[in-house]
Amino acid sequence: MKVMIIGGFLGSGKTTTILKLGRRLSDSGKRIAIIVNEIGEIGLDGDTLSGTGITTEELTSGCICCTLRISMQYTLQTLEEEFKPDVVIIEPTGIAFPGQIREEIQNMGLSELSFTPVVTLVDPCRFGTEVSEIPKFIETQIREAEILGINKVDTAPGERVLATEKMLSELNNEARILKFSAKLGDEQFENLLIQLEVPGLEKSTSEKQNSIEVSEVSAFSTRYALVSSLDQEKGIALAEESLLSIRNRVSEINPGFIGHVKLSIKLPESVVKGSVTSSKEAPQVELVLNRKSAKPELRLLSAITKVPKEALTEIVESSIEGKLREAGIPFEKMEQKGHEHGDDHEQGQGHKTRVEMNTLMKPGINKIPKTETNIE
Repeated sequence: MKVMIIGGFLGSGKTTTILKLGRRLSDSGKRIAIIVNEIGEIGLDGDTLSGTGITTEELTSGCICCTLRISMQYTLQTLEEEFKPDVVIIEPTGIAFPGQIREEIQNMGLSELSFTPVVTLVDPCRFGTEVSEIPKFIETQIREAEILGINKVDTAPGERVLATEKMLSELNNEARILKFSAKLGDEQFENLLIQLEVPGLEKSTSEKQNSIEVSEVSAFSTRYALVSSLDQEKGIALAEESLLSIRNRVSEINPGFIGHVKLSIKLPESVVKGSVTSSKEAPQVELVLNRKSAKPELRLLSAITKVPKEALTEIVESSIEGKLREAGIPFEKMEQKGHEHGDDHEQGQGHKTRVEMNTLMKPGINKIPKTETNIE
């Protein structure tokens, strides 16, 4: 079983990258499984990936490089015994340390295990290009990588990409640097697939760290049942206005915040997906067609730097509920099943895992649909 770890800070494009990688590997006849780790109590990326037909498992309410290690071990063992995948792609939280994840997996005693090179994705438009401006935990992600992927080059000025490449070289001159657009699946993205065919190397990591504490990121997620349905135009407007409200109010507390606010609205025949990743970015919203939903629902996951959890919770809830009322959409807040981050996660409790073992993908069956979705 080959393990592929695709890391990177919140909003760097991990889900889109993994979606494309999974499609390519599946089309080549390999059995693929994906493990998605969300820091919040509710997952969004797991829904996106499992909707493609690939076996997907979701670990929430913590980080697999520290507080959810036991959950991670159980998940990998279950996959190994019941599915026997050729490749397991792991999408850690945006604050995780990918090298630390690899070390933890190596120590689990799983049989016939190998690793591809550890990947860290970087969005060149998100941070300053001076080493001194990079948050310490993101610097650790960069130093632990064997491949550094400068993603979203289709939206970044060329000089910004070059400056980011220079900064990454200063932090980690041993890593291979690739510049691509996972969204477009360009030629350089295809080169990433080639680079991942080479076995990964063992790299010594720094002392074990708790990524949640080190990153100073607060996380909150919530979920609402929408009592009445709404059309696509109204869903897009609701997503844009909600994200804009949250961004503006968070900016009042931390004008230079970085992080990720992700939102999905399930409509009868489609899903509206949106995100915002910094105080300077406009909300990005798209409509994913041919996604039927049993019941209308809104989900939101937020993870923001240097904003108190209580303040983030109040901002998210009041913004979402206020916009729903303005739009005249009856709603009902759904009960959270997750728990606060804490020691209970180390005992394998307080997390949610969705296991879809009855629909495991076999060669030639449940191939990923060809419809493109670009989720950041």
